[in-house]
Amino acid sequence: MNYIGSKLKLSSWIEEEVKKVVGNDLSQKVFCDMFAGTGIIGRTFKKDVKQVISNDLEHYSLVLNKNYIQNHEAIADKEKYIQELNNLPLIENGFIYQNYCIGSGSERQYFSDENGKKIDTIRTKIKEWKQSDKINDSLYYFLLASLVESADKVANTASVYSAFLKDIKKSASKALVLEAAPFIEDDSLHLVFNKDSNELIKEISGDILYLDPPYNQRQYSAYYHLLNTITQYDEFTPKGKTGLRKYNRSDYSKKQKVCNSFEDLIKNAKFEYIFLSYNNEGLMSEYEVKNIMQKYGKYSLVQKEYQRFKVDKTQNRNHKANKTFESLHILVKDNF
Repeated sequence: MNYIGSKLKLSSWIEEEVKKVVGNDLSQKVFCDMFAGTGIIGRTFKKDVKQVISNDLEHYSLVLNKNYIQNHEAIADKEKYIQELNNLPLIENGFIYQNYCIGSGSERQYFSDENGKKIDTIRTKIKEWKQSDKINDSLYYFLLASLVESADKVANTASVYSAFLKDIKKSASKALVLEAAPFIEDDSLHLVFNKDSNELIKEISGDILYLDPPYNQRQYSAYYHLLNTITQYDEFTPKGKTGLRKYNRSDYSKKQKVCNSFEDLIKNAKFEYIFLSYNNEGLMSEYEVKNIMQKYGKYSLVQKEYQRFKVDKTQNRNHKANKTFESLHILVKDNF
């Protein structure tokens, strides 16, 4: 997924910097990815550590990480289920088609009519299988993660769901094909949560805590609301032109609250090593981050220049710079 704040391009660098501090052998370490998003960093470390703890407040993130992080054993016949879902006759009046496709009269065009119907068809069948106990949790989240990523590939948006495009773009005109979302198989028991980070931090402990909170006032619940609608598949009345659902508003996206929330998280963290990814355009200044973290142990900082996120090819035409700096703030905590 072309995801705002994705660390895909930075994951190797982050892994390298973590190992410089903690050591190359992470096999007995518990690693927590507290603001997991699509789970890129958790996936990066899953192969190396004893356990990954993954958390995010968004439901679509829960689904993705239940598959990519928590699933760790082979799932029998999973391709058979993928094939069956791909070949179901389409239902006509599902929730996505009725509210997010132009042919229903909704005036919204997030998906082509056919793809909207196929999302409804697949999601309805997955829900039916789960409620009848035909599939277990591992298979349920595998199939649901596969649907989220496959639907995202044919979404008629400029990568985020805060708006849809007036005309169907080329990729959105292609027929949705459900493709399997792979996961790493191992012998470890990994944990995935869907909680407020400042509450969860009081309940868990480990060795390495990786933090990648929102940088600015952007609300991920609003930018990716339709992914939450697909994963939750509940009944509600979509609001406004974009069909928004009720969404979370993070304290990390509020200038007046972010510093207090961040310090509360650091103070309560029962982890020896803490790594914070933060952007030079974030609500907290480099000085504010340093001032908070150095209260609790030995602080250091490394930085890397990288290409800024682009919603589409024209988004940054008027930006003075297409590059920005990612800072990795490092704390070796005392009395953790």
